[in-house]
Amino acid sequence: MSQLIVIAGVDQGKKFFLKELTVVVGRHSTNPVALTDNRVSRKHFELRATPTGYALADLGSGNGTRVNGQIVQMAELRSGDRIHLGDTTLLFTTDGSTGSAAIRLTPELDSGVLSGIVRRVPVDAGSVLLKDPTQANTAWLRTRLSNLAVMYEAANAVSQILDVDELLGRIMELVLRTSDADQGCFLVKDVETGALMPKAVKTRGRDKADLTVSRTIVDYVLKEQTGILIANAAGDERFREGASIVKHRLREVICVPMRGRHETVGVLFLDTQSGTDAARFTEDHLHLAIAIAHQAGLAIEETRYYQAMVNAERLAAVGQTIAGMSHHIKNIMQGVRFGSDMVRTALAENDRELLTKGWGLVERNQARIDDLILDMLSFSKERDPIIEPTNLVDLIADVLDVVRGRAKEKKVTLEYRPPADFPVVPCDADGVHRALLNLVSNAIDALEDRDAATVTVELYKAADGQSIGIDVRDNGPGIPVDMFEEIFKPFISTKGNRGTGLGLPVSRKTVQEQGGELTLTSEEGQGCCFTIRLPMTQPTTA
Repeated sequence: MSQLIVIAGVDQGKKFFLKELTVVVGRHSTNPVALTDNRVSRKHFELRATPTGYALADLGSGNGTRVNGQIVQMAELRSGDRIHLGDTTLLFTTDGSTGSAAIRLTPELDSGVLSGIVRRVPVDAGSVLLKDPTQANTAWLRTRLSNLAVMYEAANAVSQILDVDELLGRIMELVLRTSDADQGCFLVKDVETGALMPKAVKTRGRDKADLTVSRTIVDYVLKEQTGILIANAAGDERFREGASIVKHRLREVICVPMRGRHETVGVLFLDTQSGTDAARFTEDHLHLAIAIAHQAGLAIEETRYYQAMVNAERLAAVGQTIAGMSHHIKNIMQGVRFGSDMVRTALAENDRELLTKGWGLVERNQARIDDLILDMLSFSKERDPIIEPTNLVDLIADVLDVVRGRAKEKKVTLEYRPPADFPVVPCDADGVHRALLNLVSNAIDALEDRDAATVTVELYKAADGQSIGIDVRDNGPGIPVDMFEEIFKPFISTKGNRGTGLGLPVSRKTVQEQGGELTLTSEEGQGCCFTIRLPMTQPTTA
């Protein structure tokens, strides 16, 4: 499915899935993609489905629409395109893919086709020459292979290092090692302010670098969007007004833009301060620098893209949590309000029976609020379980004693046959008690108004000899297979308004924190069985 992700602007982090054939984007609240940027028109542009994806059509917007920096009225979008409107930047992505070109392998009829081979090279020659270009036969090939080896090492760093600062530091070390520069740095644009921030500032032979960069040169490179090599920086009339060039005796300078796929994210700046007359930078150094800067630009752009994706997912999760909590709190407060009305009426009419019913309703909903808060804290907070030898036989009996009155009220039979001589098991007793109480309570609720309703709890050693199992089985309506994983997600409840939708996620989390697992087996109409599996050899915590 195609989507728009806001990667810059006041709505940064928002994500919009494109589900309709026509999608209007703008500031109006009724738009499928509604933005809050004041510089965006109420109906700014429209996305129209095409056989290959989506096409963009500007709807006469006040400030225009740009795709990858170009003002457009109509444009066919490709995955990865950036759309600029007002102060907002949208990233268009799609999971659609195009088919690859077809090839056909046929048996060669001319048996003499291999007689034209004039030279053979062993398969490992490529890696050997990349590691040591001096083994090449000609000066031209040695130079090209040296540059290629640098690019190979830079690409390898980009593929393995995820932290941008660490990556730029590694690339700068590589540049200083393979060029004659005395010092260098990257200047990277801040996403929000656009200010150039120094990164990977390094001087040859020094641990700490104190580098002064010519703003005159940097501004020229960014404006002209071209890489430059200056053989005599102090004497170049284009930069004669740059005081930093004269003051810091910059003889030779290489400055190139860091161009990603969609925009320039900064510059790479290198200089020499040697007093010798011989030139140390060549055109090969310039070409190599601009290639490396492009690699760095792509890496920075990709990192920012994925950060925007993460932020969008985080905002979606927060929105889902707030929506779920609001729904359940609203239902609980309705019960509290109804109970309060009953209490108020009972007091006015001196009706003790109505007072008891109303107060009971208030207390039950207060307990639901307590359960919701406890579940939210348990689900959101990482905790270290307190592992200690636990008598699970007695723990299960205690859980059943807690729910026995509730089971009797709903006419549910509880069955439990404690095994003899069952060993103590290292686990978090409170966590297991809470998880088991939730499972048994759920089973009782699932059996309401059913004949011969029975909940069976069984404790046993697993066949692998390394773990124990606790089964909670009921003969209720069962759970459809397609819901097996859904019910373990937050705010998914099969109880309607009575459940918080957090009981099972919290129970699974509690069991997993102890190195165990909580699983479900069920056949629709035949009941279901939840199984807690815990290791028998889990070490106790200090």
